[in-house]
Amino acid sequence: MHTPFDFKDDGDRIVYVKTVDVADLPDEVRQQAGGRDHLYAVHNAAGEQLALVADRRMAFVLARQNDLSPVAVH
Repeated sequence: MHTPFDFKDDGDRIVYVKTVDVADLPDEVRQQAGGRDHLYAVHNAAGEQLALVADRRMAFVLARQNDLSPVAVH
């Protein structure tokens, strides 16, 4: 969960924020989830996961701090 990602400019500034069930994540990540049932993933347009954070607000703040435009996925 603490692996840094280089938010380099690849031309596409939209990212997608979606809820992820902790139960569906690898053991290593589940152990770091702090008892949460779900986390929030930030994905680029190609579907690559860029970040995994504890709450929705944090996901949107992270995206905006990196000059990205977050969009919620339902």
